[in-house]
Amino acid sequence: MGVVRLSPSGKEVESSSGETVLETLERAGYALPNNCRAGACGECKVKVTSGEFDQGMVLDMALSQEEREEGYGLMCMCKPLTNELEIEWGTEDAQPKLFPPTENIRCVVVDRIERTPRITELRIRPLGNQMRYWPGQYVMINDVDRKVTPRCYSIANAPTNDGEIILQITRVPDGETSNWVHDNLFPGSMLNMSGPYGTFIGDPSTDGPVLCLVAGTGLAPILALADAALRRGFKQQVHLVFSAQKEEDIYDRGLMSFWNAKHRRFKFIPTLTREEKEGYHHGRIPNILSDLYPDLSKHSIYIAGSPEFVDSCAIAAKELGATDEMIHSEGFFDQAQPIAPGSDRLV
Repeated sequence: MGVVRLSPSGKEVESSSGETVLETLERAGYALPNNCRAGACGECKVKVTSGEFDQGMVLDMALSQEEREEGYGLMCMCKPLTNELEIEWGTEDAQPKLFPPTENIRCVVVDRIERTPRITELRIRPLGNQMRYWPGQYVMINDVDRKVTPRCYSIANAPTNDGEIILQITRVPDGETSNWVHDNLFPGSMLNMSGPYGTFIGDPSTDGPVLCLVAGTGLAPILALADAALRRGFKQQVHLVFSAQKEEDIYDRGLMSFWNAKHRRFKFIPTLTREEKEGYHHGRIPNILSDLYPDLSKHSIYIAGSPEFVDSCAIAAKELGATDEMIHSEGFFDQAQPIAPGSDRLV
């Protein structure tokens, strides 16, 4: 047994013999950026400030000789040789640093899926460099001629090797941008994307059960967070309670069924507010939460949806023992503006 220490926070993670630093951090819930996991892309490059390590076989294009001399290593292949290894990662409270946003990235729509009568899913890919982001963040999109008002939408998937980004967009009757998306964007269409923005990202200190409370396309950032957690083998319970007006408004049920079958700690719980059907809970989540979870004192709570939904769910969760520091929320305002993180949070 050894220790990987994070600087500047001083947080320590126990490492097992034969593990790479990336594997050690992922096992503890720290989502270090990575892509190839084979020493070829350089995404997981960090500086080692103390201790010795075996770098293994990596490409010079991913880690130059100058960078090696300065103490940098690729954590996907790096294995500690000493009992203690200290690396530069995160902020003083051990939260991940955020990637600086980029404006007007030209993208192409590679697929479009009608999820519900009102929700369209776009799968888009940048034509140039891939966007680096954390699950739970959002982007801003508009047309290539910049005649449509830019609008923010949460990313609905964890980062992928091909750089694909999934957006789930609800048609709003008077929404200029949402109507432009629904009426004009199809496979092959071009658009501009800026980002990433936002701080609604996973908490690496979470070591207890997780409860996600979602309404409508608030599902998008929760999908990205859950996908990332399940992929890295998060060991605690993850339950997702989804509020819809009617059965037809529940989408991504195939993915939810897959997660239910594959991950024994995951559970999808759909609720309906405007109709009663067998197999569904009925009522608004704040009103039925106590029946589902009488004690939330040990849960990390993630809430996403309209500001009213977020506020009412947070109040209900606190009444059941949830604490402020364990509640993470994302309210979708009519004209959401990008949140610029402080300089200490940027890579």
